[in-house]
Amino acid sequence: MKAIISVIGVDQIGIIAEVSTLLAEKKVNIVDISQTILDDYFTMTMLVELDSLEIPLVKLKKELKVKGEKLGVSIKLQHEDIFRSMHRI
Repeated sequence: MKAIISVIGVDQIGIIAEVSTLLAEKKVNIVDISQTILDDYFTMTMLVELDSLEIPLVKLKKELKVKGEKLGVSIKLQHEDIFRSMHRI
């Protein structure tokens, strides 16, 4: 199963490191990643594979939310199918 993770907030050192470390600890594989800085705002989108995830998806979403609050950014996780449905024209 794949999912999309989006991270948006004011740029600061360590955002990628913090998020990718949390994902690695939970056995989430980052398949693709795109990040950019728009003015002072950091934006990142990740395609991740959840096949080896060792905790319930709901718990991962909560941990990402807590990590985002700690970093002062918004972190959202959406199942790939939901993401595709929402962005279909």
